[in-house]
This record gives sequence, C-alpha cells and structure tokens, in this order.
Amino acid sequence: MINLKNKKMSLYFKKIKVFAVFVALTISFQSCDSFLDIVPDNVATIDNAFTLRNEAEKYLFTCYSYIPKNGDINYNIGMLSGDEVWKNNVALPNMPSTQIAIGNQAVGTVFQNAWDGNRDGAGPSNNYDIYDGIRHCNIFIEAVSNTDNVRDLDASERERWIAEAQFLKAYYHYYLLRMYGPIPIIDKNIPIEASTEEINVFREPFDDCVTYISNLLDTSAEKLPESIQDVTNELGRITRPIALGIKAKLLTMAASPLFNGNPDYAGFTDSKGRQLISTTSDSEKWNKAADAALAAIQSAEAIGSSLYYFPQNQFNLSDTTLTKMSIRQAVTERWNQEVIWSNPNSRTGALQYYCMVPLSSEYTHTLAQKILSPPLKIAKMYYTKNGVPMNEDRTLNFGNDTDLRIGDADHRYNILEGYRTARIHFDREPRFYANLGFDGSTFYKDDSPSRSDEDTWVIRSKFNDYSGSNAGVLYNVTGYYIKKLIDRRMTNSTQNPYRTYGWPELRLADLYLLYAEALNEASGPTPEVLRYIDLVRARAGLKGVATSWSTYSVNPSKYTTKEGMREIIHHERLIEMSFEGQRFWDLRRWKKAAEELNKPIQGWNFTGIEEAEYYQIQTLELQRFVAPRDYLWPISENTLLQNPNLEQNPGW
Repeated sequence: MINLKNKKMSLYFKKIKVFAVFVALTISFQSCDSFLDIVPDNVATIDNAFTLRNEAEKYLFTCYSYIPKNGDINYNIGMLSGDEVWKNNVALPNMPSTQIAIGNQAVGTVFQNAWDGNRDGAGPSNNYDIYDGIRHCNIFIEAVSNTDNVRDLDASERERWIAEAQFLKAYYHYYLLRMYGPIPIIDKNIPIEASTEEINVFREPFDDCVTYISNLLDTSAEKLPESIQDVTNELGRITRPIALGIKAKLLTMAASPLFNGNPDYAGFTDSKGRQLISTTSDSEKWNKAADAALAAIQSAEAIGSSLYYFPQNQFNLSDTTLTKMSIRQAVTERWNQEVIWSNPNSRTGALQYYCMVPLSSEYTHTLAQKILSPPLKIAKMYYTKNGVPMNEDRTLNFGNDTDLRIGDADHRYNILEGYRTARIHFDREPRFYANLGFDGSTFYKDDSPSRSDEDTWVIRSKFNDYSGSNAGVLYNVTGYYIKKLIDRRMTNSTQNPYRTYGWPELRLADLYLLYAEALNEASGPTPEVLRYIDLVRARAGLKGVATSWSTYSVNPSKYTTKEGMREIIHHERLIEMSFEGQRFWDLRRWKKAAEELNKPIQGWNFTGIEEAEYYQIQTLELQRFVAPRDYLWPISENTLLQNPNLEQNPGW
C-alpha cells in the first residue's frame, strides 16, 4: 500500500530497487485477438529498467496495469454500489460495493478505497492502489525524458511513450477526483530527503485539480497517435481520441451541480483557509465541457469512429432483432467502431457468467449463473415504444405493475407468442428488449435453435422453470436478467463458452450524450443538442426527441426548454449507458443520488411457481444514502492520523 502521508513508505518508493516490479505485474493483455501480450521478465533495479527499449516498455506496461478492471464487478464501483444491479448474497457474499449500496461505508473500514489501495477493508489489493500507479508513471516519465536513458529508443517513440504515461497519470488523478473530490496532486514523487512538512501533502482545491488534469491530458494528446497502426501488438494502447474523451468526461463532471456551485460545501476548507470546492456556480464550465466533448467527437470520427450497427447475417434477421443486436454488440463486439477505448487489462468472462440465464433444461447452471439482477425500477426506467417515459406516454396505459398480458404476433420477436407475462413488458423501446431478459422474453444468439430469430431461445423464469431460481445458490433475485453484456457467441459448452471482450471504457454514444448535455446547459435546447441525442436514439430504433415528445408525451413542449431538455438528456443517458457502471457516477454529479438511492430495491417474487405467486412485487432492500456525506468517499482514519494536513470530506 502506498500512503502519501507516510514517510517510511515514501523513502521505500524512492529507494525502489525492486525485483518484484515486473514479477508482480501480470497484465492480462492476452488471448483476445490483438490484445497486448506482455509477460515481463525480472529486472533487478530501476536503473536496469531504463537501459534498453525492451525493459523500458515493460515498465510502461507497469503503469498501464493500474487501470481499474471495470469489466470485473469487484473493481467496477458503479455496477454494484448503486441501484442498477442487485446481487445474490449467497453466491457473492461480502462484496465491498454492496456495503456501499446499503449505506455501510465508514471511515474505519473504507470500502473500495482507491486512495490507500485497500479495496475491501481487509488489506491492500493488487492494482487498486491508484497513487502507487501515479508514482510508477512519475518514475517512468522522469527516466524516459532523460535521453541518456534507453538509448536504443528513437525520438518519436520516446515522445509517444512519455505521452502515454502522462495520460495514465492524468487518468489516475481523475479517477481519484471523481471518488474523493479534492485530492493531493502528485506531479513528482516525494524525494528521499523530504522533510515531514513536504511529506504531509495537502488536498488541492477541486478546480485546481481539474485544471492540472486537463492540462496534462492536453499535453499528452499532442503527442499521442490518432489511432493504432500496429493492430497485432498495440491494440489497447492510448490514443489521442481517448485522451480527449477523458478530458470531456472530466470537464463535464466539473461543470455538474455536485462540484459547480454546490452550497453543501460552504464550510469545506483546509487549514490554509482555502475553499476546497467552490460554492459559486460558473456557467462557463459548461462551455468548456461542450468544447471538449466536441473536440473528442471530431477526433474520434476523423479516424472512422461511428455508432455500431449490426450487419445482416445469413439468417435474414428481422429489423427488430437487428436493432437489438446493434444495441448489445455495441458493447460486446471486440474493437468495434464505436468503442473509443477498450481496456484489454479487464476481461469479461466472469461478468458474462454472472449475467447469463439458462435458456433450456440442458443448460449448465454454472455457465449461466444469472446472479446479477436489475431491479424493477430499472426495468421501468426504459421508454415506451414511442420513445418517451412510461408515465408520460399519453397513448398507452400500463395499468398496475402486476397486470398481465398474453404475447401476440406484434411482439413475437421480443415475447413468446401466447405466453402470459407482465403488462409492463409490452410496448417498450428496443433497448428494453435488447438489454433485459424477463419471464417470457426471447433471447437471440448465434446458436439459436431455429438458426434465426423466429422460434429462438425463450426465458422461462418462474421458480421451477429452467431459467428460474430453483438452482441451489445460483439464483436471480428480481426476475430480470442482463442481456446487454452477453456476447452473441455464447454457447452452452464447457469449453470456452464465452468470447471475452475488453471492457469498453469509452464509447462514442457516451460522448454524443455528454456533448448534448453540456451544450444544452451552455446554450439551451439548440438544433445541435437535438441532433446528437437523436443520433443515439436512431440507433436504438426510436424517433427523434421533438417528434416523440410532440406526438406522444403528456408534456409535448418539454424539449423546448433547457430544464425540460436536461431531464430528457439525463433519462436518455441512464438508458443508453445502463449496466456499464455509469449510472452510479451520473446520479452523483447531477446531485440526484439522494433521491434515487433512497428508494426500495424491488423485483418479482423469484420463489413463485405459478403466475399468481411470481407476479407479486417484493422489496429486497431499503437503501440508505445520506446527503451530502455519501456523495464523496471518506478518507480513512489511519490516513488522517498519518497526515494532519488532510481534511476529511463533509459528513464523515
């Protein structure tokens, strides 16, 4: 564990003559088409690490290895710490994210503690000590910037490698900033002869942190390649669109209500008397965010990035299924044109095991564990078929949530014809059917028994059904299943049932919606705002915002005001980015977490055998979110004792 406040550890890292720097580094850049394939050798000293190009490159991959593995539910904080996915506590007990979700975060045992590298409260975790990653980046940048080192490294490659390390250093600061708010900026490692005063660093004001990270991203972007040319060996390395995309996310976060003029932080000052988060709103931050998002979009599109559309295959799929496959495979199709940053250090095999639902009595439950369960409120979040929220559609009546309806020919590609399921499962938008499985829903994959989307797989999920929860400890707790994260090639085979993919850290759809959001806040609902949100909606099989609201909403002029468009964009973003770990952070930056994360977690009665039992709503958990305390992570008590210059976050 690295601790900025602890002099002993600072000395340790300055003296680092480690044999384990590369031995402990098992970067999983392997086996997934053109992922980086690096198995570092032992290197005795830091000096030796920067004598030859080959060894220096291994150290660069040391810097990469600290990128959090967001394709793993243990590391992707946003997946289980909020309200988007609930889990089976028997199959997955004692997970730190769940402790956060139910309000058990504490200063004594800080769960998902990226500051100290202590993920679960039990001790430091490999590759989760983000400040450790920053220190390695600093070592690399300093060493490789010295042209007396790595003499067999040509100038252009040297420049690029330094830019990669600069990006990683900026990204790690951003990752901490999003969690903790104001943080210490570690631009250079603390020297061995540092005094106690130098070691006891201060948290820097939030806006200063943003400026530092933004400038570092700009510096790196100037020297990064526009795209990867050596796709055999370098896919997964950082490019200019990635750096610009993270800058857009940084500045959008900084412009959002949590950090832009939040009165809750009026008394949040340090011992120098500095206000750590400004309580004065600055509208210019939204202009900067919009400019950054547009620059990122233009950079990505210039090298061929576009929204992913699934191509017609030999089975002549219906338009309904093609749209659903476009939505699903935008996330799971390796290196597709929409994914700007794919993280090959984070595999998705286990994630797919946890999401997948058995599709027949022959399915092996250990290969389709179905233990990650979206709550009922997430199912209700998706639009109607008319592209507006359920409670706004003036043409459809969904009645009570427990009302039932029989599948008809119009829904046959989404719901088994003649099957009775909940009324709220009918007349919904394509993303509802693409992303979620439920009792009676279809699930098309490449191994469809009919070889087409006619008579394809169907989920039957009452307790004793093949998809149900009568399977020992491997059970679903809400009656909803995550289809979005399952690659279409999944098979019920004990030999490589899942084709893994690098976790999509950044998609073009994400940037489109960030740009629409920032531009609306800066300028109101301009045609440009509508254009970018409508691009995402078109891929999802929906009409544009203006047409949908004008025609179907009880509030037809909603999109014509900044406030109304803000609500529409927020809703659109929660739908489009669902199950990718974004909702958790978006609710925070919008200051909506206190509203959403104090609602009950509900689902169908998964122990129900007959319709009358199964289609009853049960409450699984009453979440607890305390504002403003829970908007930011606490700093551990031990860290505060070691460094009296650090201020605790408000409420802790």
